[in-house]
Order: sequence, then structure tokens, then C-alpha cells
Amino acid sequence: MILNDEINHDRISNMTMPQLKELCRELRRCILSTVTETGGHLSANLGTVELTAALHYVFDVKTDRIIWDVGHQAYAHKLLTGRYSQFGTLRSLGGISGFSRRGESPADAFISGHSSTSISAAFGIASAMRLQGKRGSVAAVIGDGALTGGMAYEGLNNAGKSLAPLVVILNDNAMSISKSTGALARYLAHIRSTRKYYCAKEHVKSVLSAVPVVGEKLERTISTAKSLIKDAIYDSSNMFENFGFQYIGPVNGHDLEDLIEALSVAKIMRRPCVVHVFTTKGKGWKPAEDNPGEYHAVPRKGAAAPAETFTDAFGRELERLAKSDSRICGITAAMKYATGMNYFKNSCGERFFDVGIAEQHAVTFAAGLAVEGMLPVFAVYSTFLQRGYDQIIHDCAIESTHVTFAIDRAGFTGEDGETHQGIFDAAMLSSVPNTTVYSPASCEELRLCLSEALYNTDGVAAVRYPKGTEFGAEVLPKTDVDYSGRCGKTLAVSYGRLSAEMTAAAREASEKGAPVDWLRLVRISPLPQEALQKALGYDRIVFFEEGIVQGGIAERFAAALLESGYSGTYEIVGADGRFVPAGTVYQQLQLFGLDRASMTAKLIRGSADGGNNAP
Repeated sequence: MILNDEINHDRISNMTMPQLKELCRELRRCILSTVTETGGHLSANLGTVELTAALHYVFDVKTDRIIWDVGHQAYAHKLLTGRYSQFGTLRSLGGISGFSRRGESPADAFISGHSSTSISAAFGIASAMRLQGKRGSVAAVIGDGALTGGMAYEGLNNAGKSLAPLVVILNDNAMSISKSTGALARYLAHIRSTRKYYCAKEHVKSVLSAVPVVGEKLERTISTAKSLIKDAIYDSSNMFENFGFQYIGPVNGHDLEDLIEALSVAKIMRRPCVVHVFTTKGKGWKPAEDNPGEYHAVPRKGAAAPAETFTDAFGRELERLAKSDSRICGITAAMKYATGMNYFKNSCGERFFDVGIAEQHAVTFAAGLAVEGMLPVFAVYSTFLQRGYDQIIHDCAIESTHVTFAIDRAGFTGEDGETHQGIFDAAMLSSVPNTTVYSPASCEELRLCLSEALYNTDGVAAVRYPKGTEFGAEVLPKTDVDYSGRCGKTLAVSYGRLSAEMTAAAREASEKGAPVDWLRLVRISPLPQEALQKALGYDRIVFFEEGIVQGGIAERFAAALLESGYSGTYEIVGADGRFVPAGTVYQQLQLFGLDRASMTAKLIRGSADGGNNAP
């Protein structure tokens, strides 16, 4: 057994090739056995095992830095940096993150929940190290999918003109090589990725430079000739070299010897360099190799097969509406299946657009469709819509352009942890003029709200809904306000999925002798005047919010009540200034006092003591 908590660069760099191959087999077995139990990202991690071992053979995290673009390819990195015994706690409350986290280990150089950030972060780190006189190198691993994000090109553009010791590893799991063709091209690509070639080239360069008078001119002449030969062999120019990077590759991402050779060359260059690596997603486990998309993320073992999810309800309803309305267009940012857009694509493919991991572009692209009379719907996770905030304001809202956002994973999302919780979108969108936000509590209500957003709402419209299925409590589908009627002095208020549990908590409190009415918001911005009028008559109001408190809907509701003269007691229970750690959704609700039992206890306790926290 090679794999344990004590493994490090010194041990790895002294391993023989058979030992390294055995290490990779152990890494793959550990990832497969653990992730199929705990749930998590599988295909991408199986595909980067050899690459990770080679990285830790060449780079020492005590002096060098390794940055992962989206940490769902970094499980092997965790196992090689002292977290083997903790690996079974992956993506659980109090356990290790499914992504890279600086707070979790000094070996994690940068947080990695959202994509296309690695090159910018790596260039910043490399620049800081140079300014501080440190000799370490920086390696950034970015996938071909993440290169569809514009931020990656901003990083390439800025870093390529520098002299930073930056190595960008392009982890490409495409099935073919389009950059070069023919045996000679492959041969030159191979010799360019060897240390002997690089050292010989540098030696010739230094000798020529030392020749008086003609040396520099001769060096330029040879360099020009080499470029002409290369351009004749390669069928197109190399994008990375045009950005100012040295290019090494293509390299077989599952051949340890080739990987170590190429990474070693890149490291000794001490200048911006791209190592182009080809890997196979799901490598080493045939089901994942055959269908890497299906095994991109796997559920925790024993998880029940879900009933109808909000995502499926949205996808099927959009497909139904689009079949009878040729103006509807569907947009996704590289998440066709995850957002339910696969249904729309299958039926209305000519109006389906996958823009890649480019949320900013997606928002403005949708606005372009809208100004020419189409009805664009951009389906996106709440946590990723944050990237398009400027475009929502500038390109959509200022001129009341009618774009509809289908915001999936709103509220707590479970095991993915801090980087993926949808707790900011309600506060973010409710601050934007000419924007209407719906937050349905059930799949049927989602269908109503989607139609309302498309056909009866001006300007920007958003329908936000959670991951997974409905809570058990039943609600009567609405698009504005749902109210229980007056029976007590306390009013419970909420919206979205949580409001179904809030109504059940209000009923339980009433049954236990603490009469509580409830008010359920479906349209959360602008706030319905009807809701404010109903709330004004209560001595005590408790607003339960599955989102941030600061700037959230509960605070806006309180401000509107104050403006109307409300003088009673007002309390807010929500995500109170903390990021939400990994755990099940139920554990997260408990953590913030938003599970049904906690809400019931809060309502009863406040009724007994008269409440507190007046606005």
C-alpha cells in the first residue's frame, strides 16, 4: 500500500515508474470506491489521476503552487496532500470539500468552485512570488470546457506578455487532435516536449548570441526559418503561441513518462508555457469511460430515486410552451442536462443555444434575441448567474428588455458547499429596477410562474426554484400571494420551497396553542401590495428566508412595512452572514433554524414571550 496521509512530493519524486503506476492504480481505486459511497464528481477525477501524479512528481507544493480550474478534477490532488484518511468525509457536514479550499489545506493554492478562473489566479500568484523573490513555479490545470469562459482568455492575454514562471496545463478530453496532422507534425510535437530538445535549443541559442557581430543576426535568421517550417507543417496557427506562451504537446495524459517529461520541460523554461494534455474522462472504469456525462456527478449511495424534480418540471413545461410558440428560445451555459434544457433541445433544436461556460455572454446574447422580438429563456444555476450581474443591469434592465431567467438551484443546495449555494440571487435581483422575480413552492406553481414570466411580465423576469423535489406540505398554486386568513396575532412569512414547510410549521404552532397565520409570497419582487396590507394588522411577524438576510427579501419587506407605519415586532430567520457549508439540505436548514421543527419552536416561543427584535 503506497497511498497514505504521509505521502508527499519527496516520496513521489523518488518513486520508480512501476511504483508510480501502482500509486495511480491505488488513487483510482480509492476515488471510485469512495465517490460511489459519498457521492461526488467521478468521471473528471478518474481522468486526471496520471496527470495529478505527474504534477506532484515535478512540482513541490511547499515551494510551487498548483491551481485547479474547478476542483471536481482535484480529488487525487487531495489524496496526495495529506487527506487520505479524511477522504471518506468528502462533501459532508464537517468533512473535506468537493473543491479546492485554501482554508482546508496549504496545498490548495486557490478556491476552485467556479470555472475559468485558474489562469488569472495563477498569474497573480506567480507575479506575487516574483515580487517577493521566491523561486517557485506555478501550475494551473484548466479543462477544454473551462476555455469556453471569457475570463480564461483575459488571463491568457495578460499573462502571455509577462516573464512569469507560469505553466498552464490544458486538460483536453476531446476525442481527436485538430491542431496538427501527419506523422511529421506528431514527431515534432513529441521532440519539442523533451528536456533534451529544450536544453539543446537553449545551448545553441546561447552559443549564437555569443558570436560577435553576426551572432544575433544568425539567431534571428534560424528562428525565422524554424517558424516557416512550423507554419508549413501545422494546418493553423497556435493560439497559445499567439498569446505569447510556449507550447508543448500534445501529450498523452495517461502516459506518466511523457507527462513527467513535458511538465519538467515546462518548469525549467520559467516563462509562460502551455502543456496540452489529452485525457479520457472516466479513465479506468468502463461505465464512466463509455458515458462520462452520466457519471460526471454521482449521488450518495442509497439515495432514493427522486420524484419529479423542479428541474424536470421546468424543462418539460418550457418544451410544451415552445412547441406552440416559435418565439421562445432556450439558452444554457454548458449545462443542458443539469438545467433540464435537454427536453427543449430535443423538440426545438433550431432555437436552442449552448454558449459554453460563458454566463456573461449568455445574458447579453439573450438580450440581443429579445430586442428582435424573440422570447429568450436562460436556464442557469443561481450560483453561476452571479457572473452575469453587470449584464443583467446594463444590457437587460435599463431598457426593460424582456429576458426570462430560469434560476435553478436557488436556496440551499447541499453537498457542493459554499461555492454552490443559491442564497444570493433573491437579494441580487430584487435590487435591480424593471425586474420581476417569482419564487414558486411547487412544480405546479413553477409551471404557472414560467407562463406568467413569459407572457404577463414586462422587462426582466426571473423564476427561481430549488434543487430536487418539493417538500411534503401542499400549497395551492399561485403567482402572487397565498394567505391563510386571520386567526392570531402572529404572522409567519416566507417564499419559495421553504414556504411550504413554513405553512406546516404555522399550523403545528396553532395546534399547540400558539395561533399563527401565514403569508406565502410567490412574487417576491416587486413586493405585492396585497401582502403588505395583510401584514400590517399583526402584532408580530416572523419572516423565514432560505437566503441571505442582509439585503434579502425579509429586509425589504420590513422596510416597506415601516414606510407604511408598522409598529409591531419583526423577526428574521435566515442565512445570517455566514457562507453555507457542505452537508445535506436538511442539515443546512437545521443549521440556520429553517427546518420545520425549528420554525415551529420559534413561532411558539415568540408567542409566549411576546417577541423581540422590533424593526
